[in-house]
Amino acid sequence: MTKTMTRRFKVTAFDPKPLVWWNSRRAKIDMNPPYQRRGRLWSSTDKAYLIDSIINEFDIPKIYMADFTWADSILNNSNLPYAIIDGKQRFEAIFDFFDGHVVLNDDFRYLEDESLKLGGLGYQDLKKQYPHIAEVFETASLTVMGVVSDDVDLINELFVRLNRSKPLTGAEIRNALSGPASELIRSVSTHEFFSQNIKFATNRGQGLNAVAKVLLFEYRGRLAETKKRNLDDFVRDTRTGNSKGELELAGRRCIDVLDDMSKIFLPKDRLLGAAGIVPVYYWFVRQTSEREYRFLREFLVRFEELRAANRRLYSENPRNKKIAADLVEYDVYNRSTNDAKSHQERVNILVMRFQAYLTNRVRNDG
Repeated sequence: MTKTMTRRFKVTAFDPKPLVWWNSRRAKIDMNPPYQRRGRLWSSTDKAYLIDSIINEFDIPKIYMADFTWADSILNNSNLPYAIIDGKQRFEAIFDFFDGHVVLNDDFRYLEDESLKLGGLGYQDLKKQYPHIAEVFETASLTVMGVVSDDVDLINELFVRLNRSKPLTGAEIRNALSGPASELIRSVSTHEFFSQNIKFATNRGQGLNAVAKVLLFEYRGRLAETKKRNLDDFVRDTRTGNSKGELELAGRRCIDVLDDMSKIFLPKDRLLGAAGIVPVYYWFVRQTSEREYRFLREFLVRFEELRAANRRLYSENPRNKKIAADLVEYDVYNRSTNDAKSHQERVNILVMRFQAYLTNRVRNDG
């Protein structure tokens, strides 16, 4: 009779420790394990509000950390004793206040003595002028839960469960899932194209989302629908070992195209101001001959100028015969950025316009 393997998973509270203790050990905490959000989502005002709550002794939600002090673990990528699971922004706010990067909001009220005007003061200000209040902050104790597990799926599932009531994006939830597709998406998202060329924000997984879409294209070998359920299915269905070779090949093809795109586009390029256009430009570049790359950006700038002028004509008089029907179509398809037909038709229009653009260049040069 064979024994079934039991998966280690246990959640227990750490012994209460003051904030000053956690601050002194911050270097022992991995703040960026794979399942984490990109971080830095809180504004300074948000962070100061947490400090307000701590100083005024309001209850703070639990923080969850993977505890690797029990034994060596294959999950301990950074070789540190702890890794944050849920509560990263809270710890960042606390550490930023200790470091002087955050000050109390101007409307801060100290409930123990509202006659004190503490708005705008930082941690060092409190230590010098109101040491008893600084001590309240230093000695405050958060409830920190230690998670002991050697199973990445259970760690990831805990993160998703803890955040189900919060507005996580589809990309953030997919990022928290284990499997080769999630790992490949994270890896490709560090490419120079996403760190240097794009102009849209990536703090809520927008870059991860764009990568998932182009990887899905490469995996399927064609343009496809890229709605949330399609990307979720892609990550889920490729968790078996049978897909590993195809995924690796898709990843290599993706890197090759992104290498080319990083040379075509400028740093923080205005053409890349929205995440929804990346899959279209990706497939357009993929279909373009390398000898024509030098004309691509110039063409796209002109294309966007023509679209803007066409929209103005349409708004003034929809029956104006100078209106370009294909540019109107492009704008219509641009409203449904994740439909397979939208991807295909926008690429078709770009290809057709680009060929006409090249023909005109040859004619003019001749």
